[in-house]
Amino acid sequence: MSSVVLDASALMALLNGETGAQVVAEALGDAVIGSVNLAEVLTRLAQRGLSEEGMRATVDDLEIDVIPFDKDLAVSAGMLWPLTRAYGLSLGDRACLALARQLEAPALTADRIWAELNLGIEVQVIR
Repeated sequence: MSSVVLDASALMALLNGETGAQVVAEALGDAVIGSVNLAEVLTRLAQRGLSEEGMRATVDDLEIDVIPFDKDLAVSAGMLWPLTRAYGLSLGDRACLALARQLEAPALTADRIWAELNLGIEVQVIR
């Protein structure tokens, strides 16, 4: 079982060397990321002009397990919408939280608004 589920914002903080990157780096050995959140990160890298080969190398270098977004996670993420709509959480946000709930692991994020959530899911804000 993983010790933490990474949100796209946490992984981007690491890749960009932003505040909170060290927190993510320390968690990386036991971290997982959902495929939806990885797609968010890769989209940002593509927007910067990174090639497919470069994206694959970046993911491989991280040595992080990627968890597929399946039907159970889709239902869970959908069910989080009424509980989080006032906070403006995206599908990617809810996908991360759904995975954290499923794995009973904390979600690691740079999104401070998550600290205000009361979902029974542990959230660790990196900055």
